[in-house]
Amino acid sequence: MTPSSYTYKLFARSDYSAFWALFTDNLVNLMVLSAICQFVFAMPPEVVYGRIVPGAAVAILAGVAFYTWLAKRTADREGRDVTALPYGISTPVMFVYLFGVIGPIYWATQDALLAWQVGIGAGFVGGIVAASGALVGPYLKRITPRAGMLGTLCGIALVFIGSVPLTEIFENPIIGFTALVIILWGLIGRFRLPGNIPAGLAAIGVGALMALALGQSSFNVSGIGFYPPVPYFGDLIAGVQYLLANPELFLVLVPVQIYNFIETMNNVESAEAAGDSYPVGVCQVADGAGTMIGAIFGSPFPTTVYIGHPAYKRLDAHAGYIVGVAGVIAVSAFFGLLSFLNGIIPIAAAAPILVFVALSLIANTAMSIKPAHMAAVAFAILPHVSSFLVTKWGSLMNALGSSGVEGLPRLGDPELTAALLMEGAHFEGHLALSQGAIITGLIWGAIVVGIIDGRFRNAGGFAIAAAVMSSLGIIHGASLQIPQLDGITIGYLITGVFLIFYPMLVSDEDLAERVITPDETDFPDEEDATIGRA
Repeated sequence: MTPSSYTYKLFARSDYSAFWALFTDNLVNLMVLSAICQFVFAMPPEVVYGRIVPGAAVAILAGVAFYTWLAKRTADREGRDVTALPYGISTPVMFVYLFGVIGPIYWATQDALLAWQVGIGAGFVGGIVAASGALVGPYLKRITPRAGMLGTLCGIALVFIGSVPLTEIFENPIIGFTALVIILWGLIGRFRLPGNIPAGLAAIGVGALMALALGQSSFNVSGIGFYPPVPYFGDLIAGVQYLLANPELFLVLVPVQIYNFIETMNNVESAEAAGDSYPVGVCQVADGAGTMIGAIFGSPFPTTVYIGHPAYKRLDAHAGYIVGVAGVIAVSAFFGLLSFLNGIIPIAAAAPILVFVALSLIANTAMSIKPAHMAAVAFAILPHVSSFLVTKWGSLMNALGSSGVEGLPRLGDPELTAALLMEGAHFEGHLALSQGAIITGLIWGAIVVGIIDGRFRNAGGFAIAAAVMSSLGIIHGASLQIPQLDGITIGYLITGVFLIFYPMLVSDEDLAERVITPDETDFPDEEDATIGRA
């Protein structure tokens, strides 16, 4: 079939299963952010369900419209079926906005409305930063090894998208295990369920029925109503003005939006590894624009190309699955159905689908890179383990304070840090790795690939770039800062100088000589790498 005679079908039968997987992913994010805004930051329901949730739905609608068009254009150009890029609220960045922007404003002022205004102002400014990633995104994609980009995504998938939902399954095992085995049977094992019911629908439906029978869910229709999306220009301007009056907040915004456009780049690379190629710069502009549209309509939370395209590609989805998700999310948001769904769908029933997305991404990464590069993937995962630990240590300290324990030191207190070290908990090291974990994982994955392939100048360049970012606080720092020559920065400089200059001082024979151990099976051949001074 030639491209001229090919017609791309937006909707395919396989979109049905993919719909339930992506819908659950988006639904869980909306459930989490709405619960935190309402019960942690004391935002009234009319702000949460009347402004934030409809605004998020508008952003999702805008992004899905674009990525549906992009998928159709790509399919028509290539003359084959493609899977549209999944799209939604960025999970890691969502938590940074909740607890790095909205939370501090609320805790300092006890003004929930101001916290929301600053949130949408931050979202709009952050969207501009995210869109600017298009200026450097294509270049970064060209020089960054696939193992580095996919490895840092595997870290997010492993610790946040996979392990956290898995703990929620084990906290409610009767419902969780039932939904999990359905997902494993239908989506991992690919066996048909009775009546060819999509596994995601079956897992959520059975889990909801069990929760109702066990008294863990209830029908609550009090939040149902009509919440039309409207622009909030006045509130947006007020939020931006607050940001300009308190520029230290930009020290949180800029790094996290750098992470966001790199996340977009990584997810586009993940799609390419699965067989669908999209322009990374265009996607970064689209994600930034979607974030700004959401902010205008009341949502502080950045949107992005979603992690997990390989999972939907594996299900043979077209574009109908993202269209369906956008439509259902919009209807749920505009008519107040989200609070109703919160009441009847237990987290344990939806969590197995997130586990499936994480497993699919990691498995696809292993199949799309050379076996020797798995060492780089493993290295890229490690900073995210530290990020997970630091996040949970902070949650532990907050829980202790909320339970009435008095006189608690703060994380980072010198005496507490020393005590943790004595117990084998290296807080300072984990904290440094956790700050900018997405970029740190990508950089170290790229360095390891460069060393494996003998591309020392490329590896050294990444180390020097890391030294610059470390000195500015983009990575390994709590916020942006005047350039500082600290220990980590010096360490990166030493690494970069060694990788760039040492190969120039030794013979090609020494560089070509590798120490082979019995368990090594797949080092690259000489034709796969530029070994030596290149």
